[in-house]
Amino acid sequence: MDHLRAGREEEEEKDGGSRAPLLIKDEQQLVVVAPRCDLGTRAWEESKKLWAIVGPAIFTRTVTYSLNVIMQAFAGHLGDLELAAVSFASTVLVGFNYGLMLGMASALETLCGQAYGAKKFHMMGVYMQRSWIVLFACAVLLLPVYVFAEDVLLLTGQSPELSAMAGRVVAWFIPVHFSFAFLFPLQRFLQCQMKNLVNAVAAAAALAVHLFVSWLFMSRLRFGLVGVALTISFSWWAIAAMLFAYVACGGCPDTWHGFSVEAFAGLWEFLKLSAASGVMLCLENWYYRILILLTGNLKNAAIAVDALSIWVRVSNELGAGNGKGARFAAIVSSTTSVVIGLFFWVLIMVLHDKIALIFTASRVVLDAVDELSVLLAFTILLNSVQPVLSGVAVGSGWQSTVAYVNIACYYVIGIPMGVFLGWLLNLGVLGIWAGMIGGTAVQTLILAVITVRCNWEKEVSQPDQF
Repeated sequence: MDHLRAGREEEEEKDGGSRAPLLIKDEQQLVVVAPRCDLGTRAWEESKKLWAIVGPAIFTRTVTYSLNVIMQAFAGHLGDLELAAVSFASTVLVGFNYGLMLGMASALETLCGQAYGAKKFHMMGVYMQRSWIVLFACAVLLLPVYVFAEDVLLLTGQSPELSAMAGRVVAWFIPVHFSFAFLFPLQRFLQCQMKNLVNAVAAAAALAVHLFVSWLFMSRLRFGLVGVALTISFSWWAIAAMLFAYVACGGCPDTWHGFSVEAFAGLWEFLKLSAASGVMLCLENWYYRILILLTGNLKNAAIAVDALSIWVRVSNELGAGNGKGARFAAIVSSTTSVVIGLFFWVLIMVLHDKIALIFTASRVVLDAVDELSVLLAFTILLNSVQPVLSGVAVGSGWQSTVAYVNIACYYVIGIPMGVFLGWLLNLGVLGIWAGMIGGTAVQTLILAVITVRCNWEKEVSQPDQF
């Protein structure tokens, strides 16, 4: 997040450059006096800047994940097979498309960031409209995944019962699928203007709506699995509608001037940039979704998928980290994330046999989840550090290096190790997840070494990439 550097520079200007060395001239010589600032004060100031930027972003992401967690919780109380079907439909089938479209929308972070820095504010609205066009076309092309979901799952070796139910459920997720094309560009458009708080407020309002609609559809109207899918569609579109209303009704007067025919110009170049961004994010986003897909081929697939999807959801909820900037900012970000990770490590170890009660009352599933609690604790710790290191690496211009590291660790080490432990050593879901964690651990270690060996003064002296 390039805003961290800008924030520090702005603070230095406001306080008269207090962080720069002071020059005191006497009759004999020029004496350089460094400002006195203890480590605790510096860490506190850096933490305030960090949380002012990433706090709303983390809250927004946590809330959007919570929408899916609540949906799975209601599905879990319908039955084990219903929970497994919703898990496959939302986490795997919809999740694959989610990762691709989220990545394609991230092209706006580059383009809108450039336009905002160059003060070409009107182009930000044009870029967002181009992103809508490209993502909507992508959403249409991905529709066969929903139409033939049952056949796709059967081809991957899933059981006929699970495939049939997941195929029926995923058809009701088509509205959610199209909401991605509209919502993701809006979120990045606002993020590039430092309006993360707007995204957070909209997400919080949608969470309240989601809770009410879930209670209405499931507890009162008894809509069953159809009601589960309808609630999530309603909530995602609610976020998109609130954000667009904010933008269109005067919230961004400099960057939004209404719909423009300029949006249809340069679509091919925009598509190429969006596609490249989509592929990059998919490599990481699809990693744990492949884990769930592999789990569906084990014996007692419904139970295994139920247990694993619960823990993957919880780890996504709790494992939050973000950071980018110079050396001290990286240290503060990493330390903060490790503290958060350790807190949830303790929480999971204490409540290892109780968290799954949110999703299901099945004793078989509860026992299966309990067996995976240690792996969840390790996953949360890694997910508390790895995103910070990735943010530092990408923010320092090491995108190609990180891409190769991700491919090697996820798809050359993690997935093969998971298959080996899960099937050849007959460890089942425990082995699959352990192998995947191994890939993430290697990735984290490599990124840590790269970060420690970095020459920060050299990095700071280099010109910006864009």
